[in-house]
Amino acid sequence: MQFLKLKLSIRISLRFLWAMFLSFGILSCYLSCSPLATQENRKNTRQQPYKRDQQKPQESRSHRNAQARNPLVKKIGPIGITVSSLRTALPFYTEVLSFRKLWISEVYGAPWDTLQGIFSVRIRTARLQLGEEMIELNEYLTPGGRPIPPDSRTNDLWFQHIAIVVSDMEKAYQKLRKNNIRYISSRPQTIPSWNKAAAGIKAFYFRDPDGHPLELIYFPRGKGNSRWQNNKKDLFLGIDHTAIAVSQTEKSLFFYKELLGLQFIGGSLNYGVEQSHLNHVQNARVKITSLKAKGGGPGVEFLQYISPGAGKPYPPNTRSDDLWHWQTVLFTNQVDSLYKRLKRNQTVIVSPKKALLNQTKRSYREGFLARDPDGHGLLIIQQ
Repeated sequence: MQFLKLKLSIRISLRFLWAMFLSFGILSCYLSCSPLATQENRKNTRQQPYKRDQQKPQESRSHRNAQARNPLVKKIGPIGITVSSLRTALPFYTEVLSFRKLWISEVYGAPWDTLQGIFSVRIRTARLQLGEEMIELNEYLTPGGRPIPPDSRTNDLWFQHIAIVVSDMEKAYQKLRKNNIRYISSRPQTIPSWNKAAAGIKAFYFRDPDGHPLELIYFPRGKGNSRWQNNKKDLFLGIDHTAIAVSQTEKSLFFYKELLGLQFIGGSLNYGVEQSHLNHVQNARVKITSLKAKGGGPGVEFLQYISPGAGKPYPPNTRSDDLWHWQTVLFTNQVDSLYKRLKRNQTVIVSPKKALLNQTKRSYREGFLARDPDGHGLLIIQQ
């Protein structure tokens, strides 16, 4: 009798447990399939941050291909250089380096304060042209910034220069000597024949009156843009590129190629006694990477010092009126999209918001000032 009661009790317990299991399963299914739960799950999915080291979704490849066909940055425009005085800078660039003055103008007011992120600016600008390329010399009448540190070296991360192409290196070098320029290189250097990518290229680093580094560069036949070999009557021909010191090539490539849409051209690893004398950095070993915009303009060149390594970092409190500040103009027809993209990728945006400029002389309608991963200034302009 007791055995039958025990058997009956076990059956009841098992049926109760089975009923509980089924009830729990139905309830879980209901909760997971309910509109509220689905909405919450989607919300949580949206809130998950995308990390660069995760595998990118498949559709990103088509997005990148579309960007390559229609990049956000269309063209590289004038290279802006902050100078202490146009009275000193203009004769040097026009008389010594043969740039042609196009115009001089002054700008001030709220839109320019917004663009540069500085209160009460007044800027006198001279636009100059050499060949097809242009630069802008910007003198800040107010407030006026700090000079270039006297101990600056070419591997410091604020280093930037323009490479001025010449048809005859020796003649150009002698002209600079007659005008008492300040040296960086000990003398013009020729890249040796073992460096297949750059063999025969001649280069010389020097400084303008404010201490900005500049480069003379000569391309032998078969190197560089073919137009540099087609003009023999002029000594100074144009600007091949602007070079910037970078801490990590891959980081800069992601920024300039993936975010901005510049095209990778090529690169080389330069070292040896010639490179050390050119940069005035002992035992220099420099990884060089070249890019350009689809619509033209001077190229952008990365200089990563593998040895002795990057120098001093870009000062985080830099303003556009400081003399070490350069700003490369990037033209776009999608300034809103580019602004949002850079914001999403935590780019430093100097301008508190996009500035409405509407200046016909410069063809600047709207824009903002940003900084690349190492701090170099980029003036992004809607044309």
